[in-house]
Amino acid sequence: MKLHRNLVFAAVDALDLIFNEQNQADKVLKKVLKHDKRWGSRDRSFIAETVYDIVRWKRLYSEIAEVKAPYSRPNLFRLFAVWATLRGITIPDWKQIEPVPTRRIKGKFDELSKIRKYRESIPDWMDELGLEVLKKSWDNEIAALNKQAPVVLRANSLRTNPKELRAVLADQEIDTVIPEGYKDAVQLVERKNVFTTQAFKDGFFEVQDASSQRVARYLDVAPGMRVADMCAGAGGKTLHLAALMENKGQIIAMDIYEGKLKELKRRAKRARAHNIETRVIESSKSYKKLYNKVDRVLIDAPCTGLGTIKRNPDLKWKLQPDFVEKVIARQADILQKYSKLVKPEGKLVYATCSILPQENELQIKKFLKTEEGQQFALEKQETISPHKTGYDGFYIALLSRQSNHPSENQN
Repeated sequence: MKLHRNLVFAAVDALDLIFNEQNQADKVLKKVLKHDKRWGSRDRSFIAETVYDIVRWKRLYSEIAEVKAPYSRPNLFRLFAVWATLRGITIPDWKQIEPVPTRRIKGKFDELSKIRKYRESIPDWMDELGLEVLKKSWDNEIAALNKQAPVVLRANSLRTNPKELRAVLADQEIDTVIPEGYKDAVQLVERKNVFTTQAFKDGFFEVQDASSQRVARYLDVAPGMRVADMCAGAGGKTLHLAALMENKGQIIAMDIYEGKLKELKRRAKRARAHNIETRVIESSKSYKKLYNKVDRVLIDAPCTGLGTIKRNPDLKWKLQPDFVEKVIARQADILQKYSKLVKPEGKLVYATCSILPQENELQIKKFLKTEEGQQFALEKQETISPHKTGYDGFYIALLSRQSNHPSENQN
């Protein structure tokens, strides 16, 4: 492979913004890839894949290159040189890149690969926590999370179905397969930019990981129901619910971030989902009137996001140990507050994109022992393993409310 100066420099610029300015990798790449309109899809792929690779293996490469954060520009070029050497790419004679000790780099790689925290390129605290709570399965799970995520689409059943979507994409020279066991999923054979396709503009699909697609179906919705999505965000699962409800009934999509709900509105318009009403949560007044009145409640809870490292490798460096405890407390609080919306005989789904038991089954176990939680029974729960599925790590629990609440008469 011949390296092109402008592409390598673009990758180094992106790494500077991610590592030194603490910017989000996907947002940085979006910006950097617009830099030169002459770049073709191959050029863009090279920049994106190089950046994501170096972000993913930051700790390992830093150790090999003997550099530490904050990274100077020469240090970023050293990280790039390690990445290229380990891929067998010949380094050009550029003044920005020092002479590369190929044998030493490969020797150090072999040596460090025997130690899990370097091999999987993770902070010490994350390795210790993973081992403590997941025991022997931690090895397999973290290795799976370091593999690049496949691109999975959710066929929008308001517009099409997986079989038809495959045919439409095939006409646009995009090869796909239908993964077994996922009713709405279509998976790309090779990574391609699907957002420029006419099928996307016409609302035929959303990009949504296969594990994430299981959440809305867990809620067991039907046309005509009243459903509340309490941590709706930009609405991937909200749109799935609208499709499952055939646009009939009401979905109240709520979130504390107004910007995310604006994005949901844009996506809903494209998907032709008409039964969604968005509401910003400013205080408990925003949802108290819904106490005991909602058929189905979805709590796609804020979490560490550890199950999504495949697609968000920079999360490894952004997460801090104290955040784990904070988010667990927040999840417990959210469960207490939002479970009150479920009417008698209604159902609630609690989901996270984490693989930590304390955010998942242990959180639900704790909730069921509270006064509020005693009104509910656990119908089923599922922990989705990245190692076993190749998709994101997820947890989903379905709870049904048994009878009237002590809070039945509250507004």
